[in-house]
Amino acid sequence: MTALTLAAPYRRLFALPGTRAFTAGNLLARLPMGMFGVSAVVMIAAGYGSYALAGAVTATGLAATAVVAPWTARLVDRLGQARVAVPAAGLAALGSLALVVCVRLHAPVWTLFAAYAATATTPNTGGMARARWAHLYRDDERARHVANSFEQAADEVCFMLGPVLAAFLCTALFPEAGTLTGALLLFGGILLFAAQRGTEPPPVPRCAAGRDSGAGRAAVPAVLLTFLATGAVFGALEVTTIAFADAQGHRGAAGAVLALQAAGSCAAGLLYDLRRPRGGAGGRFAASVALMAVLMLGPLPAAALGGLWLLAPALLLAGMATAPTMINGMALIQHRVPPGRLNEGMTLAVTALLGGIAAGSFIAGSVVEHRGAVTAYAIPAVAAATAAAVAAASLRTARHRA
Repeated sequence: MTALTLAAPYRRLFALPGTRAFTAGNLLARLPMGMFGVSAVVMIAAGYGSYALAGAVTATGLAATAVVAPWTARLVDRLGQARVAVPAAGLAALGSLALVVCVRLHAPVWTLFAAYAATATTPNTGGMARARWAHLYRDDERARHVANSFEQAADEVCFMLGPVLAAFLCTALFPEAGTLTGALLLFGGILLFAAQRGTEPPPVPRCAAGRDSGAGRAAVPAVLLTFLATGAVFGALEVTTIAFADAQGHRGAAGAVLALQAAGSCAAGLLYDLRRPRGGAGGRFAASVALMAVLMLGPLPAAALGGLWLLAPALLLAGMATAPTMINGMALIQHRVPPGRLNEGMTLAVTALLGGIAAGSFIAGSVVEHRGAVTAYAIPAVAAATAAAVAAASLRTARHRA
């Protein structure tokens, strides 16, 4: 398979005017999503000498985002991306700057929570990009499939590079450098993204958005539950791998091993577009989640039998199933959610994913503490099996109703 064959779908995808510019702006704005957490932890820990406080502040920000993000996305659907995303990103950037000032001045602890909570208005940049592709290629399912594959690969790249860039800036320059750079990239990227008005989907007034009480109903709760369980897979894998590497005396290798999982997902996302979509979106989603459940069985015996060096290829292989799961999940939401609620529906999916990550991290941390890191690798396996069971049940229900 030649490089020209791999690149052909993407050349066609970016042939429309404005697509390259909005993608460049979106990627700039999306990179900080992998930077802010690490930057805040390093900065707060350096300023206050407490990782517990740093973790509590970032967890509060995550909870605030879970509450605010769907409302921001709803405004994006109703008023338009440019009108909402720019002020929302500006407020989030100001929250990051306020956090920097509070840490520099060693302000009271409660101000850290308040400042970081203000970053919850950060718009769902990945969701807005997917909404643009869905609008531009609304009559071309093949192109939408390629676009979803590209966006998932972009997510993985940003979450691979973001923490590395944040750690470098905070250690090589000064502790606040990661947060300041992230805020600049977010706001600058959103300005460039919003300036591409020719590719922006038209806003849908409230009266025309649909009579359902929310995108969650249209997207089917089972899809969101599957994303919740999938998020638990990610959160549990991260905490467990860090703890396992530490127990093996290779704490510094944990980031590289986790990056292999993201690399596997990124490669799968880029290659997945070469397959033409077959069958319904629900069937593809259920199949990809089932594959993820099978591959997530590998890390537990790898950790138990071979240590870190056998675990690394097991995580690389497991990561190859996560991109198809996310690609088909977002495609299913695009099928099930009315056009006037598309940003809201995809943001609800991301919120479910974030909630699952938090839950998986908490559960895995508890199991690591009481049973050890090897045993904790059962948590992502159970979470993936749960996701597969929910997706399969949803598919059976949909076929029965049909």
